[in-house]
Amino acid sequence: MAQQTPKYRAPALDKGLDILELLAASSNPLSIAEISEGVGRSRGEIFRMLQVLEERDYIARGEGDVGYSVTPRLFRLGMEQPPVKSAIETALPVMHHLADACGQACHLVVPSGEQIVVVARVDPPGEVALVVRVGHRRPMSQSTSGHVLLAFQEEQTRERWLDLIQRSEPALDRKKLMRLLHQLRTRGHACERSHVVDAVTDLSAPVLQHGSAVCALTIPYIEQQNATQTTDDVVAALLRATHDISEALQFGSSNRTA
Repeated sequence: MAQQTPKYRAPALDKGLDILELLAASSNPLSIAEISEGVGRSRGEIFRMLQVLEERDYIARGEGDVGYSVTPRLFRLGMEQPPVKSAIETALPVMHHLADACGQACHLVVPSGEQIVVVARVDPPGEVALVVRVGHRRPMSQSTSGHVLLAFQEEQTRERWLDLIQRSEPALDRKKLMRLLHQLRTRGHACERSHVVDAVTDLSAPVLQHGSAVCALTIPYIEQQNATQTTDDVVAALLRATHDISEALQFGSSNRTA
C-alpha cells in the first residue's frame, strides 16, 4: 500500500523528531556527522536544532563531547500520562508488600512500540537481588515480561504488535512464539530463564484491565540458600499481587467513568 502524503508539513518539527528517533534507536552517542548522515540532512540544517534540543534537555552531550544521546525527559513526560501514572501509583504499595513478603525484587513493565520498558521497581529488604533500572528497554519478543504482555491481548491487538515486531526482527519465528504465548495464557503466568542473566528465573504475570494486559509485574527470581519460600510460593504471591492491582485499577476506572 502506498504511503499517504501528509496533509500538513512542519519541516522544523520533522527535523527535530527525526533527530530524536535516530538518537533513541542508537545504543551509543552519535556525533554531528553521524546524525547528519542518519537523518539525511546537512550539518547546517541540524546544528540549530541540536542546540535547541540540548537547551530543552531532550538530548545531551556525553563526557568529553563524544556525541549526543537522548535524556530521560521524554520518558518522564510519558510517565505523566494518566494511564501509566495511575498504574504505577496503584501498583507500588502492592509491589512493596510483594518484595517484603518474598525477599525478591520486582518491577512493572509496559509496552512501548515493539519493546517493553520498566516504569517502576521495588527492591527487597535483603542484601541479594537482581534490580532492573527504571527506563530499561528490551525487545518485546526477547523478554519474559514482553511475552506476558503479548499473550494477554485480544487477538487483533496481538497480531498488530507481532507485525510491528516482525518489521524490526525479520527472522522472528512467529509460529514458535505463538505456541509459547498460548502456553503462557493457559498457565496464567510466565516462568522462564532470564534472557539476560544466568541463574535467574523471570516470573511474570499480567495486570489486566477489561481482560487485556496493561502491564506486567515481574520478579527476577534468585534461589537463595535457607529461603523459607519455594518458587511455587513466590508465584502464588505474584498472582495475588497482580490480581489485587487489576482489581484496584478496575475499581478506579469505574469510579472515573461513573
